[in-house]
Amino acid sequence: MNAITFTERAATLQAAYQALLETEPKLRARERAKRLDVSEAELVAAQCGVTATPLAGTAQEIFRELPTLGEVMVLSRNDWCVHERHGEYEQVDAEKGIGLVLGKDLDLRMFFSMWKSYFTVVEGERRSVQFFDGAGVAIHKVYLTEHSNIAAFDAISAKFAAPEATWPHISAYPIDETPNQPEDAAALRESWLALTDTHGFFPMLRKHKVSRLGALQAAGNDLAQAVAIDATETMLQAAAASSLAIMCFVGNRGIVQIHSGSVQKLLRTGPWYNILDPKFNLHLNTEAIASCWVVNKPTSDGWVTSLEVYAADGELIVQFFGVRKPGVPELPEWRALLESLCSTPLAK
Repeated sequence: MNAITFTERAATLQAAYQALLETEPKLRARERAKRLDVSEAELVAAQCGVTATPLAGTAQEIFRELPTLGEVMVLSRNDWCVHERHGEYEQVDAEKGIGLVLGKDLDLRMFFSMWKSYFTVVEGERRSVQFFDGAGVAIHKVYLTEHSNIAAFDAISAKFAAPEATWPHISAYPIDETPNQPEDAAALRESWLALTDTHGFFPMLRKHKVSRLGALQAAGNDLAQAVAIDATETMLQAAAASSLAIMCFVGNRGIVQIHSGSVQKLLRTGPWYNILDPKFNLHLNTEAIASCWVVNKPTSDGWVTSLEVYAADGELIVQFFGVRKPGVPELPEWRALLESLCSTPLAK
């Protein structure tokens, strides 16, 4: 796309964007993109409501600069759940296709093959670094706070600024045609019972060519059990009341963002059930929940249980564990809490 075509396309989108703002000013960026039938990356590229600098280089190169920003608020989400965490990028491993961030506050798993376009963004007083996938959907956003290093943000903008603006190449992802039933449910169950680490679960799904939800439905109630649709609220209220430390995983195609610790302030706002703590916010659209499951996996440290929440299309919305580290057994209080959600016993 040449410069003139880019300018014309951006101007057309800006006009549509302004018209939408006049009628519905409170929409979030993701909702505005849907209303305008474009991707969020295209809204940013067209400078709709923001001043954006497109970035060149690889996502890994940019990611390795993020520790210079100091304390930030990082946001990762899917269509139904938003995960926000305050902290600093401490231990960053972003050399290969799969990356890792570890620290006392930030815990991330990045799948960089999905990261396709990147920008530094200024919206009023808010500054952020934003990463998008090939469909133009936001993977990860890094917002500066009052404690962040603005000079470092400007340095990232200058170091990686693309020589010219180009329109994001947007392409829809193919429909996932993974079967929802295993060819051999008994063989799947045998593989499940042979697990020694929770990280072996995804390779097991690939081996048996079955979707995650399909595996839960086929495994048997002692390994995966459907529970009440409001199980997440029940669990969070109990965890908050007892100061039980939990882990909360929210992911999309390009990242999984994790919170570890207790939760305190819970609040419902319309369809959204929220955790509103100083360093951790979660916003879960409970109207999107189609099913909740208690999932039970054997490991070398004993059984590990999780609460998994699914949308109507079978996509995983959010996942909860009790806080634990490899080599350490699951918290008995967490196990008891999840067992209390179940109508029949779990394997042990």
